[in-house]
Amino acid sequence: MSFDTLGLSAELLRAISEQGYTEPSPVQRKAIPIILQGKDVLAGAQTGTGKTAGFTLPLLQRLSENPLNNGRRPVRALVLTPTRELAAQVGASVQTYGRHLPLQSAVVFGGVKINPQIAKLRRGVDILVATPGRLLDHASQRTVDLSQVEILVLDEADRMLDMGFIHDIRKVMAMLPGKDARQTLLFSATFSNEIKQLANGLLNRPELIEVARRNTTAEKIEQRVHPVDKHRKRELLSHMIGAHDWRQVLVFTRTKHGANRLAQQLEKDGLSAAAIHGNKSQGARTRALAGFKSGNVRVLVATDIAARGLDIDQLPHVVNFELPNVPEDYVHRIGRTGRAGNEGEAVSLVCVDEHKLLRDIERLLKRELPKEVLEGYEPDPSIKAEPIQNGRNGKGRSQPRNQGGGRNRSRSAAKRSGNVRRESGGNSAYGNR
Repeated sequence: MSFDTLGLSAELLRAISEQGYTEPSPVQRKAIPIILQGKDVLAGAQTGTGKTAGFTLPLLQRLSENPLNNGRRPVRALVLTPTRELAAQVGASVQTYGRHLPLQSAVVFGGVKINPQIAKLRRGVDILVATPGRLLDHASQRTVDLSQVEILVLDEADRMLDMGFIHDIRKVMAMLPGKDARQTLLFSATFSNEIKQLANGLLNRPELIEVARRNTTAEKIEQRVHPVDKHRKRELLSHMIGAHDWRQVLVFTRTKHGANRLAQQLEKDGLSAAAIHGNKSQGARTRALAGFKSGNVRVLVATDIAARGLDIDQLPHVVNFELPNVPEDYVHRIGRTGRAGNEGEAVSLVCVDEHKLLRDIERLLKRELPKEVLEGYEPDPSIKAEPIQNGRNGKGRSQPRNQGGGRNRSRSAAKRSGNVRRESGGNSAYGNR
């Protein structure tokens, strides 16, 4: 099947062709015709399968087919994302695919000055991509009007819940036309019961799209586990990068401090490295990511803020330096590789402290991950497991928290992994402002 069988306009097909795409992904084949019909959608698909284009293309077409002729440009489509990086990625897709259409778009998120965003909104935009907190900042300053939104998209809706955005989402909903007067699309990499409950309140008789079993990982990602003592993880990581001549490696840690420390240690090992996390300014995050994409930075060390929204073409290697506390985050982390049908490699360095986290991940995936002890890095069997400390004041197996702190909001899925905290201030770790 080709894109020209989905009912897309000539302008969109031209933009798709210019990007070198010829065949839609499974989620695009299913979602695009349904969205073009104006139906609400609840879609679950593996990360890296083209969800963004799956809603961006039909959204652009629906708006262009029904232009407003009153000279004003009210916000007609709103896309909410949980992180700054994901907002930027979606905004870039809107620009790319809408380049031949007379539509204006804007992206607003925190960590940057608000005045340029206000100026852009005052000139009028048809499509607004936003993180919830910064959107509410604009609403409080009356620089944005959402009363004429025709299409609402919640991208990575499960992450919205995990990060405690439910209260902000409800505030935004109160500013929109009712669900019978708008089209609502929920896209998510994982597809939990909590998402279905959210959908019941926001969507109007939605079409259910699920192109893969829940919480699965892409088939072309080769996954393996290397057992190793905690104090030798950095040594093993440096050895693997050098021995295999890995030129582009995304490495995940649990904490901001751990990311900074690991990046510094890798630099001392002669490997160009940078850290990206919530305490970094938006400019520093953008520079680190740009250096990684260009090849000037060989290793990008990230907290889970980067598990969503990092779109790196043909990223070959992802390493879990530390396993995530929440097993679903494993799926999102390794989903940065093996995207768009490409092959990828996901390696997890697991110490004795993390055996329970590994079992939780395998239970989620419904399979055991292959394990390989590397010669010279055999774990010491006399070392006993210790409780995992997570966060600056964490004692024992502390509850998962975000990469920022600040005011706390409860997590909707608290029964699974405790309370997750997030920052509501202007420099929110997850870019909500």
